[in-house]
Amino acid sequence: MILKRRSPPCWYIDERRRGCDRLPQNGFSVALCACYRLPMGTGLTENGLVKRNGAKRRRIVAVDMFCGAGGLAYGLSSAGLKVAAGVDMDPRCRFPIEQNCRAKFIEMDVAKVTGADLRKWFGKADVRVLAGCAPCQPFSTYSQSRKSPDPRWELLTSFQRLAIDTLPEIVTMENVAGLKSRKVWEDFVESLKGAGYEVSWGEVACTDYGVPQKRKRLVLLASRLGPITLPAPTHAKIFVSVADAIGSLPRIAAGEQAVADPLHAASSLSATNMKRIRASRPGGTWRDWPAGLRAACHQRATGATYPAVYGRMEWRKPSPTITTQCYGYGSGRFGHPEQDRAISLREAAILQSFPPTYRFVEADDQISFRGLGILIGNAVPPKLAEAIGHTIREHVEAMTV
Repeated sequence: MILKRRSPPCWYIDERRRGCDRLPQNGFSVALCACYRLPMGTGLTENGLVKRNGAKRRRIVAVDMFCGAGGLAYGLSSAGLKVAAGVDMDPRCRFPIEQNCRAKFIEMDVAKVTGADLRKWFGKADVRVLAGCAPCQPFSTYSQSRKSPDPRWELLTSFQRLAIDTLPEIVTMENVAGLKSRKVWEDFVESLKGAGYEVSWGEVACTDYGVPQKRKRLVLLASRLGPITLPAPTHAKIFVSVADAIGSLPRIAAGEQAVADPLHAASSLSATNMKRIRASRPGGTWRDWPAGLRAACHQRATGATYPAVYGRMEWRKPSPTITTQCYGYGSGRFGHPEQDRAISLREAAILQSFPPTYRFVEADDQISFRGLGILIGNAVPPKLAEAIGHTIREHVEAMTV
């Protein structure tokens, strides 16, 4: 591989692939960096300004609704978009969004955000991008038994209201794949088309974009500038494995925390669960255990349909979907491939494609497995968001030449 540096920002040209990798300043594994082509004559700065062949620079500014820990905002900014603000009603999101994404955090219920608020946050942008991932629990496979509409569905309607009120040039939404079968999604798409947007949407596999995790997501891109397509896969023929992502992290035991990185902490295991994980093999199930170690729920017919619970991950494959309870050994296939413990919070974040130095809490804050599990598990994978950001930037360049 031939690497050449251009600054700013850090673009590394791979002559063999005729593409380019942006290697983050923290030295994140090149295996997790996507390869994107840049049009000839294109210039890019870190403030969301793009130009081509001497044309006027276009300032692309995004506002991230339901920003959470900043996965979407971080990915968009990594692609060269300026993220002006992140909006969320959870105060725990302030530190990560401001520390890692250099965006202003707005602690506010999106349902109460007005068009005037949004126009103020966009400022004097040439191209405005309204981005977001409405809370996905109402649409996930874990909530399919719900018979009445979840009130959180209204948050997607609030996002729709803001898009129609302000008519930003670009709208992007990421959510769980199950949303596509709901009428609220159909109404959302039709409202954008009725407002003059060209809309593309579909289900994507996060592994196709360098995320070391089996995660299916619904992605929408809508533009008032012209036809727009979904991001082309960057890792369609070679995925990033668990070993690629977390294989080099320091060893820790269950209940321990790494001195150099407080987020590299693993939850404790009971004596019974320690016996269970020692009886587990990578990719195996609880059916591999001696009968005496099987939980009562495994004896019931309903328990037989969840063989991955209490399972270990496999080194040479992507991880399973990282959830808000990914730190718990009994919550899914969240056992470390070889160490007798569940994955750490840092490992979970890296499997979501956050860089290893991403800061979720201040240095002196107490580590909360439940609180950080929610922030990490609910995040948009930054590598998927980065691919979306590159698609937006290249679309704007093509439409404004």
